[in-house]
Amino acid sequence: MKKFLKILVLLLLVDSGFAQINFINDSLDIYIKREMKRWRLPGMAVAIVRDGKVIFMKGYGYADKAKKTMVNENTIFQIASCTKAFTGASLALLEKYGKLKLDDKVKTHLSYFKLNEECLTQQVTIRDALSHRIGFSTFQSDFINFNSTKSRKQLIENMALIKPKHGLREAYGYCNMGFVTAGEIIPAVCDTSWDDYLKHHFFIPLDMKNTSTLQKDFFAASNASKAYSMFDTAIVEVEAMHLDNMSASASISSSVNDMSKWLIMQLYNGKYNNKQIVPAEVIEATRESNTIVADGEGNGNNFETYGLGWFLKDEGSKKVVLHSGGVSGFLSNTVLVPEKNAGFVILTNSDAQYFFEALTKVLIRDITEQKFQDYSKNYYSYFKDKSLSQQKILNALREKVRVYSSNANDYKKLEGVFYNAQYGKIIVVAKEKHAEIDFEFHPMYKAKVQFSGQGTAMISYMDPTLGIHEIKCDEKTIEIKVNAELDMDSYFFTKK
Repeated sequence: MKKFLKILVLLLLVDSGFAQINFINDSLDIYIKREMKRWRLPGMAVAIVRDGKVIFMKGYGYADKAKKTMVNENTIFQIASCTKAFTGASLALLEKYGKLKLDDKVKTHLSYFKLNEECLTQQVTIRDALSHRIGFSTFQSDFINFNSTKSRKQLIENMALIKPKHGLREAYGYCNMGFVTAGEIIPAVCDTSWDDYLKHHFFIPLDMKNTSTLQKDFFAASNASKAYSMFDTAIVEVEAMHLDNMSASASISSSVNDMSKWLIMQLYNGKYNNKQIVPAEVIEATRESNTIVADGEGNGNNFETYGLGWFLKDEGSKKVVLHSGGVSGFLSNTVLVPEKNAGFVILTNSDAQYFFEALTKVLIRDITEQKFQDYSKNYYSYFKDKSLSQQKILNALREKVRVYSSNANDYKKLEGVFYNAQYGKIIVVAKEKHAEIDFEFHPMYKAKVQFSGQGTAMISYMDPTLGIHEIKCDEKTIEIKVNAELDMDSYFFTKK
């Protein structure tokens, strides 16, 4: 009887293993191809690792639709905020080497760091900066920072002009500038840039040949993907962001082949090819909860916290370590399930989709041996309804512009230099039937303004990823608003 029970248990274990292997080898490929058509996703790449090996790695669709260049495992994407895990590991490694302590005050290492109040400036620690708890709300000031021509140092100095919406350690607020700040502590304590630190401590030891922190490398790479977004109802190519100044928060570009090596090293407590790349304690330090993010979504997900560059949550009674990334034209996810010694990376070249997140949930459920749920179908239904609703609002706004009586003189009154203390200046030039805005630190964001009513106007940008919005606008004040995925706040500029 005991022998029979042992055999039954073994058969159940084997059957469970085969069920997962078969889903990846047999069903996953079909599922991805089907859902990419539903979402009109130009291209994507996926890599899955388990027990120290790559068990699935494939590219889908086009890296360049115009040239019909196919995505493969070495196609380079901007991985955006998946960069943050590299930065968290770097600072934890410097603590291990005795160069700093994560609970050091930022001001100790960066003399030019300053928030809007001196008491906050003197209290913020490196751990605070890496854990989204310095008081900024989610995406606060990101319009000012992303794609900006300002240097990293200038962006950090500009933080003093931003009034945090929360108290220090009072609430979770996803803050990219916290990571930019933490990254610049590296050259302050070890005389090498954040870029070179990652290159020599991670990219070279892990043989990540298609990975870089520098945008010149991404734009020069022959195997780099183009970026795509939605304009009205069409998927169009957009210019990829220039992210050098956002550095430690978002500037890495990589391929799923390279990222699979990063995943294997993470799952093997810092080892890769039998070589200890970073100490196991460093890996553990990045996965300790520092900030409560949410209570969880239910259905087996009861908590969500943030470590050092990683979100942490439970799924199917297992701890899941993950981070998503998103910039204009690119969305990505990196996921680890340490108890299953498995993980995966998803890189996509369109920001007009939630499929990257739906596929993430499907794969997590498979790895944690939960029942399959077609999240993509549900997400698409929401996405379609949301897109239709947004298009109706946009069409109504365009109709307001069409029927509103405005003339060249109205736009002439707008001409001049407008100023915002946090941003700087914009220059407004009148045309016959609209006005054009030039941004001091964002030359690629040139905007068109058309009156929609008395004191209101429609603003549209040369970069379609910023959206089209109704704003307050008159000869004295102009409101600047962009899509909430970049910045949830409005910025008011006053004529000098």
